Amino acid sequence: MLHYLLRRLGYGFLVLWGVATLVFVLFNILPGDPAAMMVGQRTDKATVEAVRRDLGLDLPLAQQYLLFLNDLSPISLHKSGVPAFAFSVEKYGQPFLSIKLSNNEVVIKKPYLRQSYQSKRPVVEVIAAAFPNTLILAVVSIFLASVLGIFLGAWTGMVNKTWLNRLVLVINTLGMSLPSFFAAILMAWLFAWLLGEYTGLNLVGSLHEVDDAGTGEHIVWKNLILPAITLGIRPLAIVTELTRTSLLDVMHSDFIRTARAKGLSGWPLLFRHALRNALNPVVTAISGWFASLLAGAVFVEYIFDWKGLGLVVVDALEKYDLPVLMGSILFIALLLIIINIFVDILYTLLDPRVRLN
Repeated sequence: MLHYLLRRLGYGFLVLWGVATLVFVLFNILPGDPAAMMVGQRTDKATVEAVRRDLGLDLPLAQQYLLFLNDLSPISLHKSGVPAFAFSVEKYGQPFLSIKLSNNEVVIKKPYLRQSYQSKRPVVEVIAAAFPNTLILAVVSIFLASVLGIFLGAWTGMVNKTWLNRLVLVINTLGMSLPSFFAAILMAWLFAWLLGEYTGLNLVGSLHEVDDAGTGEHIVWKNLILPAITLGIRPLAIVTELTRTSLLDVMHSDFIRTARAKGLSGWPLLFRHALRNALNPVVTAISGWFASLLAGAVFVEYIFDWKGLGLVVVDALEKYDLPVLMGSILFIALLLIIINIFVDILYTLLDPRVRLN
């Protein structure tokens, strides 16, 4: 187990390094000047150049890349006493360990994602403030999709009626082909605009809202209903269809015939033998969709004004706030790596035939 984890962590590190490199290259070859956007159009060239020097944008691209990796690395090398961009240890807060070697300093620290160009807040704080809302939305959506999808898939797989399978296939096809942004608009228009008087749901709104009296923020759980259902439509269709088809294949296996010969049938046969062995592809789909919900809830959050990481990414794109964009993408990539490792370990618990080696 330990050898497997170390190997996967090594692969994950290489993937994260590749993502960091790709993100840096892409956002540095795009047209546009962040310094000019920060100071506005009505300014002089000297001010723009001063801002570029302060952000380190006047350095050669290769040097900017090395400084970027130096900021991300938990073990960094810095020049003591040099007030250059990203070289000051003070940017990272209190380091865990600092070792002085001549004019250089080796620092063990937490990864530094730099500061927002617009708000001057550390990117870590921006992500930390927005991600809990996205996490809650993704967890509720994937929970609803998983529970309902496994139940519907197992039920249709056990009943196995032609008309029922065709009906489920039509519904799943519609669910998989419905784009998230269109589903969000449709759900908001139908249940919040037309039927809002009966449902009591808001057209837009986040988890935390300021009350009319101005006494402070409070949690509005009903604002979670429409975004969660909208975000869960497509994974629900996938989980239902995968559970049904996988269960139908398992039901023709030899160990199922043996269990039936011993007198098992119906739901005991399903839960004790069939469903557990049919869940591997379902777990893969659920893990992949959960990661994609964390990363791709942009349209749903934007339409419902759900103040999560997706809304932060859209706002950063509009304002050309590169540190926030780059930090958000790296954070999402890290989540994908962790989720994939966790799912590989979970396979061995669901199916004894799967071994980590």
